[in-house]
Amino acid sequence: MAQDGHFGKELKDNDLYILTEFFKVLGSPTRIRILLLLMEQDSCVSDLAEQLDMTQSAVSHQLNLLKSNKLVRCHRDGKMIFYTLVDEHVQMIVEKGVEHILQH
Repeated sequence: MAQDGHFGKELKDNDLYILTEFFKVLGSPTRIRILLLLMEQDSCVSDLAEQLDMTQSAVSHQLNLLKSNKLVRCHRDGKMIFYTLVDEHVQMIVEKGVEHILQH
């Protein structure tokens, strides 16, 4: 659809707002780093905090933003809560962004 130039005409004002908010959420180096780590494996807050050299509270805040914008979801394994990407679209968007910047 996007290739014929009509894709944007199908978006309503509310859709444009949601899309803008989606890209705003991706506008943080910390959140991109979290997504890149989650592309490698599901992780809990403490593991992400250690890898990012951040407090668990700061990581939780970023994960909540990603979760509320439907980029990550969580699942419980015993007492641990693990975060994962919502679906393959999130990984594809990050990968395409990386490809784009590495080509220029």
